[in-house]
Amino acid sequence: MIRTFHKYLSLAISIQLLLWTVSGIYFAFNKIELIRGEQYLLNEDVSNLDLTEIKGTFNTKSINIVKRLDKWILRLEGETQVYYRALNGEELMELNELEAIEIVRQKTSLIPLKAVKINSQSRGSEFRGRKLPLYKVSTESEDNINVYVGAMSGEIAAIRSDSWRTWDFMWGAHIIDYRDRDNIDNFLLKVLSILALISALSGIALFFKTFKRI
Repeated sequence: MIRTFHKYLSLAISIQLLLWTVSGIYFAFNKIELIRGEQYLLNEDVSNLDLTEIKGTFNTKSINIVKRLDKWILRLEGETQVYYRALNGEELMELNELEAIEIVRQKTSLIPLKAVKINSQSRGSEFRGRKLPLYKVSTESEDNINVYVGAMSGEIAAIRSDSWRTWDFMWGAHIIDYRDRDNIDNFLLKVLSILALISALSGIALFFKTFKRI
């Protein structure tokens, strides 16, 4: 009875068990820092930062200084939103396509080609979870690398390559969420995890049952 139950249960979940194993091996042998493209980022030069230029008072939870093109700006985090100002407190305009391309040239070792502005989210996109609007800057690279630049901040929001896309697919297979690839609380994952546990326990029970006969 246990043998038959274990055999058919394992067969039913064998594909997902294989995907869990393959994706786990892939994660173990690939550094997430390289998948995220951190090797393409250049160190920020802070030699021209003059804190005496900061003017005004700001009612915020935190203030950070980031570089946008050749100027330093303030990143202000309020209770409900993040906004940006010049060091003297003046409001900033959004970057244009040429400026986004120049930022990729200054902040990474990649060669930018063209920029496209993104104003709306799409499910499962490679820039998901990033604050919009963004510029998608394509680059001259063998790994089909896109760099996503904050339209207001000029910060590098994400670097996405074919290596990252493979990782993303593997992650979707691992958590059984092929559309959004970020929901680790989905029903199918819970069900198959419980079935995998039952399969493991029945296998252990079968081992000891067979061992006693020997």
